[in-house]
Amino acid sequence: MCNDGMSTREENIPPMMLAAEFRDAFMGVAEDYAGHPRAVYDYAKCVRILMRSHGMTQEQAVDHMDFTVVGSYVGEGTPIWVQRIRYSDINIA
Repeated sequence: MCNDGMSTREENIPPMMLAAEFRDAFMGVAEDYAGHPRAVYDYAKCVRILMRSHGMTQEQAVDHMDFTVVGSYVGEGTPIWVQRIRYSDINIA
């Protein structure tokens, strides 16, 4: 139970796939279409982590994220990688 009186499901969240290297980029948990929990990570923070921990350039880190991390399907628990943008920056057709 949260201090604001709203209940949470924290105690009921089943195990999910986590990316330990990106612990500092962890944002929370989302559910997929079938109700399975999926870890959610901040894409930009992951890029910065790769640059810092592996000495990659920004271009190398983005390439690594796009092809090796985001581009990998590891089952129904595959994490979600969020690129944060402002709502006002969305082009509506």
